Amino acid sequence: MATNCYVVYENKQALVIDPGGDFNKLESYLEDRELDVKAILLTHAHFDHIGAVDEVRDAYNAPLYLHEAEADWLTDPSKNGSGLFQLGEIKARPADHFLKLGQTEICGFSFEVRHTPGHSPGSVSFVFRNQRFTIAGDTLFQRGIGRTDLPGGSREQLETSIQDQLFSLRNDMRIYPGHGMPTTIEEEKRENPFFT
Repeated sequence: MATNCYVVYENKQALVIDPGGDFNKLESYLEDRELDVKAILLTHAHFDHIGAVDEVRDAYNAPLYLHEAEADWLTDPSKNGSGLFQLGEIKARPADHFLKLGQTEICGFSFEVRHTPGHSPGSVSFVFRNQRFTIAGDTLFQRGIGRTDLPGGSREQLETSIQDQLFSLRNDMRIYPGHGMPTTIEEEKRENPFFT
């Protein structure tokens, strides 16, 4: 399944969230729009979300942010999951900064960081309240939830994160997941088979 990469931008300045593994596609998107990448944010540090991290850092001189619970995952294939699959080991340089929970501002972008562990210990969701969207990584999907069978996963913790941190958001909040199509909080409360 393809990994979703998100670019949040305003006035030609951009945040790249979960760069995935296709740097060339991302670079074309950024250059076509003449965007200047100010920072890279990770919802979590699994291999399918970090493959192009160092290429983006090098091309745009942009700092990388992630939750400190996964500080050593970027350099450790046994933790980021690439060592569990026959895809080759994926490694990246350590993060430049750790995310602060709650309302934050990074490079002029204001949003809330919510800790949503369960898929992984350092999973977070980025809530852009004024724009009414949340980038939820692999925590919540359209009619699904993140897998919990990888190192550090917990089904109970994941369900609690969704109930407490995501389902508490307004019903019309759009959810942009790490894989698949967008959804809304209202749709998932009503139709997600894990919660109905």
